[in-house]
Amino acid sequence: MTTYEGGCLCGQVRYRISGPFHQFHLCHCSRCQRFSGTAHAANLIAAADALEWLQGQDQVRRFDLPEAKSFSRAFCVQCGSMVPHEKRDGSGVIVPAGGLDQTPDLDPNDHIFYADRAGWYDTGLGAKKYDGPPGA
Repeated sequence: MTTYEGGCLCGQVRYRISGPFHQFHLCHCSRCQRFSGTAHAANLIAAADALEWLQGQDQVRRFDLPEAKSFSRAFCVQCGSMVPHEKRDGSGVIVPAGGLDQTPDLDPNDHIFYADRAGWYDTGLGAKKYDGPPGA
């Protein structure tokens, strides 16, 4: 069985995901743009029982957007990093891909809500690329 570990930026929260990921979505909806402050969220989906908290579960808070049927986010109260959370219907766990220590063995399946993408997203793909900060 494949296992992945991850955590938040400040290191207070650590977790393990056991088993395969079933889906990997790059979500461009306006809600994901708003919560992340960037072009899209990169979320993996695993089985409902795949999540094990290794430390800091008491530092995790969850936000369920009241007017949305399924939009939720969990985050570290110390640094604000997104961390895994159970789907509202209990059918799986949503795992922010950027919080994992390892590269998942699943490539993104799709770009969802692509019509809602940021106006600068497509042109940004062609921007200059650097291995560090520009001018370094």
